[in-house]
Amino acid sequence: MFGFKRGPGRLRPAEAHERTSTSDAVLLDVRETSEWQAGHAPTAVHLPLGSLLAGAALPKAAQGRPVVAICRGGHRSRQAAKALAAQGMDVVDVSGGMSAWQQAGLPVVDGHGRPGTVA
Repeated sequence: MFGFKRGPGRLRPAEAHERTSTSDAVLLDVRETSEWQAGHAPTAVHLPLGSLLAGAALPKAAQGRPVVAICRGGHRSRQAAKALAAQGMDVVDVSGGMSAWQQAGLPVVDGHGRPGTVA
């Protein structure tokens, strides 16, 4: 090829759901708090991209585990995955983000555990 570095891998929503349901991988939602409150995957942990890029520690549940990063459409999670991979972490991101997750019929809950929506 041409020597281009591809960066971290990408998963489709169903693959991300499977990986985070059947292994020790954790789904890391990097959207803003208002987006998270409106709707997120039930097993996800939350750390906004801005905080991650500013050096905030991963949530305790994500430390030392493979990470599957997700945002609304895939752009922010791609940035997060690249930043975490640069730190040596095992990380992939979700192509299409939470919008594709919801379109695939995967579960979404709001900040109170009720049915949520992707904002």
